[in-house]
Amino acid sequence: MLRGHRRAARLTLEQLAEVSGVSARTLSDMERGRSKGPQHRTVTALADALALAEEARKELLELARDGRLRDHWMRPSGLCELPRSVDDFTGRAAELVWVSELVYAESAPGVGVVGLVTGSAGLGKTTFAVRAAHSVRPSFPDGVLFLDLFGMSQRPLDAGDALRLLLRALGISDQHIPGDVQERASLYRSLLRDKRVLVVLDNAASEEQVRPLLPGGGAGRALITTRRLLSGLEGVRRLVLGPLPLPESTRLLTGILGDRSASDGEPALTRLSELCGGLPLALRIIGNRLVSRPGWGAGELAARLADEERRLDQFTAGDLKIANAFGMSYEQLADSARRMFRRLAVVPGQDFDAALAAVAGGVSIADAWEALDDLVDLGLLYDSIAGRYRFHDLVRLFARDRLHEEESAVEREALAKRVTSWLLRMATLCGQWFEPGYGRPDRPDVDLAVVSSSEEADRWLRVNVDNWLGAMRAAPDGGRYSLVLDCAESMHWFSDRWAHSPNWQEVFTRGAEAAAALGDPVQQATQLNYLAWVHSVPPSNPKAVLRHVADALQLATRAGATAQIAWAHEYTASAQLLLGRPDEAIASSTRAAEMFKVIGDIDSYVQSNAAITKCLFDEGRYAEALERYRELLAVLDDPESGMTPSVATHSRPLALICIGQCLRHLGRRSEAIITLSEGIDLLDTLRASDYRQAGALEALADLLAEEDRTDESLRSYARAAQVFEAIGDTEASSRCHALATPTP
Repeated sequence: MLRGHRRAARLTLEQLAEVSGVSARTLSDMERGRSKGPQHRTVTALADALALAEEARKELLELARDGRLRDHWMRPSGLCELPRSVDDFTGRAAELVWVSELVYAESAPGVGVVGLVTGSAGLGKTTFAVRAAHSVRPSFPDGVLFLDLFGMSQRPLDAGDALRLLLRALGISDQHIPGDVQERASLYRSLLRDKRVLVVLDNAASEEQVRPLLPGGGAGRALITTRRLLSGLEGVRRLVLGPLPLPESTRLLTGILGDRSASDGEPALTRLSELCGGLPLALRIIGNRLVSRPGWGAGELAARLADEERRLDQFTAGDLKIANAFGMSYEQLADSARRMFRRLAVVPGQDFDAALAAVAGGVSIADAWEALDDLVDLGLLYDSIAGRYRFHDLVRLFARDRLHEEESAVEREALAKRVTSWLLRMATLCGQWFEPGYGRPDRPDVDLAVVSSSEEADRWLRVNVDNWLGAMRAAPDGGRYSLVLDCAESMHWFSDRWAHSPNWQEVFTRGAEAAAALGDPVQQATQLNYLAWVHSVPPSNPKAVLRHVADALQLATRAGATAQIAWAHEYTASAQLLLGRPDEAIASSTRAAEMFKVIGDIDSYVQSNAAITKCLFDEGRYAEALERYRELLAVLDDPESGMTPSVATHSRPLALICIGQCLRHLGRRSEAIITLSEGIDLLDTLRASDYRQAGALEALADLLAEEDRTDESLRSYARAAQVFEAIGDTEASSRCHALATPTP
């Protein structure tokens, strides 16, 4: 309008400026729309200079007045100002990039761009959001607003009050803010659509709370932080904030400590960072404690934190207390979920499934799922696609404290007994699946999880090893030696399937101790013989083998346990062979074979004969060994041999591998390749990967290379490297990996 009046008066900007006394720059800003609400005296001077008629003068003055009002409403008020960032902020580089991408992200028409940052207590979600907002602030010329929604308090900010605060921050005066929540939300969305504003909504409580606060398209952006997953929100971009990696944790702690970090030393700071579990809040508390107490050393504080019983109490600095952060989440839970949370503290392993959670909580599986979902939703548990759950280490300690505070000693003892008993009975059931001739019990333990196959039993034992092994450690305190012994005994056949597990020494040691406590010398000798086997598995310790068989032989002889006397001789033979005394080994295995034959144990008799043949092989008597191995294979293949079918099935691939090795040494490469391949394929079918399969794969690869079957050889070397790595033989793995790499 001003430009039209000026041109009608045939004046340039400079001429109008001269006659009105208003600067040419001010006139230019008005005509270009940069100044939409000029002062009344300015507009009056212009109307006088232009000699406007009454109607035109009134219209120009009213436009200026409306612009001034609009400008007043829309002017940033200083409310909802973004908090300051911390100068020692560390890490989160990829996450900061994620936020920066929100600035330029595109969305469907009418769908605002919203980033949702979730994570458990203590992960620094607010600190991260504030740092991210400061970093992208130049991209939001119309402002960055920050609002705490008090999601973890007993009275979260409701949507209507949040909208009132945000509208005021956007320049709307109280008298112009609608009373209806929907009208407020509509006005709020219209303002965000026309303005380049970032709204940070911190500590959100629920979908219902934040939905009215989201932009409806346009230039505005929203960034939400919450402990809850808010899975009901649609069309949002999600970022799950996790613990800091150890290097970043150490850098954050070093940054908090500043100059004094040099005197504390890197090892002590690294240890402190480990104990903080990657939680920025925990690192902040520990750093602040050290900074405020110059006389303390990082090593001294790390020693205090090493005590689990007192660790959580150490995470306090002024008004910062990590237990309070966890407690806010805990208070949000229903009573049933709280009970589940604190009782899960008795689970001995690092993770668990819903079945074990149901046992700990004393509830049905369905109720356990519901409680676990609530705990995951609030960040008190982590879940995985495998259906397993785990605590953060510090959250576990908080759960244990809640258990001690809120349940009696009698209740805690009953809980520990229930969980320990269930785990040991469950492990025993799974272990029995691998015993020769195992048949499902007619009256199964009804409170145990259903196991329908050996594959399911194998998986349960492997993924729950920390839990059932922890139960073995705890059971003797309650005098439950029978449960420990039953569990250890059930692992005999399964242990051969998982020969390189590092846990078998402890399992059978505890089995022997339980048998001794029960006054059962036969079972004690049995468990000691199993221990001898453990030490015969590579990397072998023949002296330990001989030590255990000596104790087993003494007990078995005193009790007249012929089978265990024979096994003591058999394991003695394995130690003698490892010590390079094959003649003595043959004598010991022959003695064992004779005893097994007398008591009619054909399975063990065949195994002893295989051991004798192994002695011939190690002496280089390959032709003799080949003939004996073929005789053994014929027994394994004979359904009338009297062998237990499952034992024969598991022994057959090992016999084929031994035959293949004999053929290799006799220079019969083609036959050796065929036989080794057959044995390896059978082991694959049985899912039995150990040192025997690894050695067979490497031997096969060597033979294939000698036959110029290069591609097949490289594949076999690669597989051998994988198996050697899985069983912990890094030297052999590196050797095979190098051979699996084709030369240029």
